Amino acid sequence: MIIVKTEQEIDVLREPCAIVRDTLAYVGSLVRPGVTTQELNDRAEAYIRSRGAIPSCLGYCGYPAGICASVNEEVVHGIPGPRVLREGDIVSIDLCAYKNGFHGDGARTFAVGQVDEEKSKLIRVTEECFWKAVENLRAGTPLYDIGAAVQKHAEENGFSVVREYVGHGIGREMHEDPSVPNYGKRGTGVRLRAGTVLCIEPMILAGDRRVRVLADGWTAVTQDKRPAAHYENTLVVREDGVEILTL
Repeated sequence: MIIVKTEQEIDVLREPCAIVRDTLAYVGSLVRPGVTTQELNDRAEAYIRSRGAIPSCLGYCGYPAGICASVNEEVVHGIPGPRVLREGDIVSIDLCAYKNGFHGDGARTFAVGQVDEEKSKLIRVTEECFWKAVENLRAGTPLYDIGAAVQKHAEENGFSVVREYVGHGIGREMHEDPSVPNYGKRGTGVRLRAGTVLCIEPMILAGDRRVRVLADGWTAVTQDKRPAAHYENTLVVREDGVEILTL
C-alpha cells in the first residue's frame, strides 16, 4: 500500500532529509586516500547524532553500522571496517537519518583522489540516471517510467543496472511501498499520486549486471569485479514535478 503523505508530514520529513544531505556532504569532504571506511562511519554517526537524529541503518535487520560504505566492485550495503581507501578507488556512501518519527535517505559515490576514465564516467552517468528518472516525473506518471529512464541512459552509456536492489517509498518506515526498480517498461505500473515520497537510487554497474552477496550476508558485489556506483535522493511527487528533499 502506497502511503501518500500530508503536507504536515512532508514538512516533518524535511529535517531528517536535510540531515542526510548535510551528512553526505560532510562525509564526502573526508574521503581521501588513507582514510578507513570505519572512520567515515564513525564521523557520520557522530554528525547525525549531533543533529538530534538517529542513524537508521544501525541495527536495521541486524545491520552492524550507521552507514553503508561500498568500495569499487561493492554495489551496496558494504559494511564499514578497517579497509583503507586508496588512490583511484571509488566509494559509495548510503545513509539514513531518523528524527521526529520520519526517515530520510540518500547516497553518493565519491572518487578517492584521481580515478580512471571508466570510474569517472560511471560516477557521472549514475547521477545523470537519477536526473533522467525525475525529468518527467509528476503526479500521474506510471511508476515504471522511472526505471525505464534509468535503464535507457545507463545502457546507452555501455553500463548495466542491478535487478536485485531497488528504490522505495519512505516515511515513518525506512522502506515503504512502492518498490522502485531501476529498469522497466515505460507506460506501466501504478500511476503515482501527488504527495508520494520516494527514494530513487540508480545503482549502475560498469560491466555485467549480475551480483552476489558476500559471506557477511550484506555486501553485494559485482560478479565480474567491475566497479559500481550509487546515487540516491528522497523526493516528493508533486502535481507539476518533484521536490527533492535531500538536496
